Amino acid sequence: MSSNVDTPAIDEEPVDPKRDSGFFGQPRPLATVFGVEMWERFSFYGMQGILLIYLYYSAAEGGLGLPQATAAGIVGAYGGAVYLSTILGAWIADRVLGSERVLFISAVVIMLGHIGLALLPGFSGVIVGLILVAVGSGGLKANATSVVGTLYKTDDPRRDAGFSIFYLGINLGAFLGPILTGLLQSTLGFHWGFGLAAVGMAIGLTQYAFGRKNLPAAAHRIANPLPASRRPLVIGIAVAAVAVILVCVFTGLITPTNLAIIVIALTVVAAVAYFIVILASSKIDATERSRVLAFIPLFIASVAFWSLYQQQFTVLTIYSDEKLNRSLFGWEMPVSWVQSINPIFIIILSGVFAAIWTKLGTRQPSTPVKFALGTMIMGAAFLLFLPFAGGGANSTPLLAIVVILLVFTVAELFISPVGLSVATKLAPRAFTTQMVALFFLSVALGSAISGQLASLYDIDNEVPYFGVLGGIAIVLGAILLAFAKPVLKLMKGVR
Repeated sequence: MSSNVDTPAIDEEPVDPKRDSGFFGQPRPLATVFGVEMWERFSFYGMQGILLIYLYYSAAEGGLGLPQATAAGIVGAYGGAVYLSTILGAWIADRVLGSERVLFISAVVIMLGHIGLALLPGFSGVIVGLILVAVGSGGLKANATSVVGTLYKTDDPRRDAGFSIFYLGINLGAFLGPILTGLLQSTLGFHWGFGLAAVGMAIGLTQYAFGRKNLPAAAHRIANPLPASRRPLVIGIAVAAVAVILVCVFTGLITPTNLAIIVIALTVVAAVAYFIVILASSKIDATERSRVLAFIPLFIASVAFWSLYQQQFTVLTIYSDEKLNRSLFGWEMPVSWVQSINPIFIIILSGVFAAIWTKLGTRQPSTPVKFALGTMIMGAAFLLFLPFAGGGANSTPLLAIVVILLVFTVAELFISPVGLSVATKLAPRAFTTQMVALFFLSVALGSAISGQLASLYDIDNEVPYFGVLGGIAIVLGAILLAFAKPVLKLMKGVR
């Protein structure tokens, strides 16, 4: 779940570390961004922990009664839309408003989305709520880390520790959100759970509103202001895009059943366009072009990884609801609590992995090898479901899911932080942001594919489902491993 990644901005007027070390030795404004990000992740994962079962539970159980396959597709498409929105959020920050303003506005939009889910009845609440949360989360995700980057000079020795504290907040929110919203959902109902997500975001927004005035001027800087003469064109394109979407919805071209496919198609088009624009640009030299080509197999491996990993929110939720023995001392654990297992492992293991890579130094595996191993480990995690295939209700022990999610986490730590890092390293000087956008697009595409794949899952076909997908991931990872040296050669000195 620690896939909240972005490129730290290089600021012009950073906080002087000699004057400000009031937050655990870090600049005080870090507490402001830490808080809004923690509560945003609390609301995001809290809502997502109960979203799928809300969609497919019957009306008698408080849900909407959608088919499981349709519900899973919606959740996957929503996940893809979040990461697609990061590109929009980054563009608006760079060209129009600056990171800090986009962050603040995004937090407001997220809160309104959760309020919509909590108060609006039926599928209208889902449509309004998920659109607002997806757009808002994309904007906040794209800019929170950039704002943190403005608090430090590039050579500030506290910089890495500050980002570690920031990511701790992310995973604290991701841990607590599903637990508390799940408790309310299981005792009072779904809309109470969604309401708690809205309250959490409101708390984060309130503390940020009071603290944002202390952020450095660099957080407000617009990197590449959009000329005033081009603003009417941009506004016109935005209005036209919204109009097209509305027409497609009302004419039935976009439906809940094909939403994941549409997001997949849009993401593929965007990714291909990004690669073509960068590779064809006259602003990059031969070395930079070679590095962009090297990113293509890494992009494919990342898509394969995320298409399995993001099934935590689709297949694993269904599995936890229907097959997992959630009985704890005679009390049944809420389904959403399973989503809190991964953040615990991230908190424990992220520091361990960082220490291992630091200790190994130049002897650590190259990036292509890490990507290959992460993809193969993710495939192996799916194969771990096979011993429990065919069992009935409550047939899978909780410890088994804990172990499987531990393997999920290990795979994540081979790819998620490494992927962002290598995107910035391989990026041509003129296209740093676009390369980071490409990494986000791999997450978006994998998330949408995870929803589409989940529509194929059924408790009666678990062996082919987990076996085939796990096997494909292992084979893709093995292919990348076999070609690691040629890929590394294309990377031209980047490891």
